[in-house]
Amino acid sequence: MPVLEFLSPDSVIPNLRARAKKQILLELAAQAARRLPLLDEREIFETLLQRERLGSTGIGDGVAIPHGKLAQLDRLFGLVARLEKPTDFEALDGQGVDVVFLLLAPENAGADHLKALAQVARILREPGILERIRNARDGNALYALLTNRSASQAA
Repeated sequence: MPVLEFLSPDSVIPNLRARAKKQILLELAAQAARRLPLLDEREIFETLLQRERLGSTGIGDGVAIPHGKLAQLDRLFGLVARLEKPTDFEALDGQGVDVVFLLLAPENAGADHLKALAQVARILREPGILERIRNARDGNALYALLTNRSASQAA
């Protein structure tokens, strides 16, 4: 399984509370801004919202991959959140979303941004991975699952 190297142990949110798509994007922007102090929460949110206006990043099977590019960012940044309840994200298949991967890239990332999106999509196609993501007991277990590390390495 590919390894999501742009994730860090503190970029896993095992129980995100949100009741609507906009609220999810706001919370993801806030969480990203806490981990990327040079970036403005509002700018992250506006970038994500602008991308959603082009079409939902809800890809189906309860998964969304909101993403965007920011000039101030100097590296790929990923965050994964498991929602407490499936939420309408205007997904392609009409299902509620309960697993969200946020991906932010430098404005000049070009192919690296697309490769990272493809890497997330490949992982999500692994047989049984979504069930394991949904059943992971905590953030450490979820991080270990997505990065091919043992839970003890993730702690």
